[in-house]
Amino acid sequence: MADDLFKALADPTRRIILDELTEKSGQTLFEICSRLTMKHQLGISRQGVSQHLAVLETAGLVETRREGRYKFHDLNTAPLRQIAERWPVPDTSGPQESTP
Repeated sequence: MADDLFKALADPTRRIILDELTEKSGQTLFEICSRLTMKHQLGISRQGVSQHLAVLETAGLVETRREGRYKFHDLNTAPLRQIAERWPVPDTSGPQESTP
């Protein structure tokens, strides 16, 4: 699972898609494509965005739901939390020993 996650995060376009889903979760493919074109001047096809979304979905970062003929994409940050918990940072807020 971690390999899929790192692969998904390695691509700058996928990171932009995640940024857009952070800003507004529950977007359709059309909405995502529009935002990428208008805000980021990315000339990427719907098929290209769809492929990026598939990689993000495989990594668990994007979940989809269908309502009628629409497919909505939602951000899922749980895989990122699992990675953060994998390498915990030691607590350095306690009393510190001084060495002479």
